[in-house]
Formats: sequence, C-alpha cells, structure tokens
Amino acid sequence: MLKRWADFARFLDDGRLCLTNNAAERALRGIALGRRNWIFAGSQRGADRAAVMLTLLTTARLNDVDPQAWLADVLARIADLPASRLHELLPWEWKRLRAVEKHL
Repeated sequence: MLKRWADFARFLDDGRLCLTNNAAERALRGIALGRRNWIFAGSQRGADRAAVMLTLLTTARLNDVDPQAWLADVLARIADLPASRLHELLPWEWKRLRAVEKHL
C-alpha cells in the first residue's frame, strides 16, 4: 500500500474521483437483473454488440447526457466527421460542446 499511496490518495486532489465503485455497481445492476434475457443474444457476436451498446449508453448516463439524443446525433454526424475530431463525439465532450453552442 505504501508503494501505491500516491495513486490511492488521488481522490483527495480531484473531487471527481470516488473512493468506492458504488456508481459502477449501480449501473450494472440492471444488466444483472436482466441476465436471463441475455442468453437470447443469438451468438457471441450478438452478445458483444449488446455489451458495446450497453457500455455506450451507460457512459452517456453517467455523464448526465440523454443517451437517445446523444446516440442520434453521433450516428448522424460520425460518417462526415474526420478521424482527428472523433473525440468530440464522446459523451463528456459532446455535452461540453453543446453547452458552448447554447451560449453563442
């Protein structure tokens, strides 16, 4: 523990960091409750797609972004966006850019 003290104490310097993983566990609770339904994913590839979509939607929710609005905008814009600007589509960046556009 002493060797990793700096990493352990990071939450003291950055108020966004949480000491527990309760938020992540709460986000996964709905997935665990529906696990009987997940056996019908059809294939490993289908299960992988479901996992990716759940990860994207949960990430949007954890960043206080409406998942439906975010995903609709991302799907509409991603084809025309250069690879160097793909980071703008991440939920936290998307939210920040929307706030900036509202102020203009």
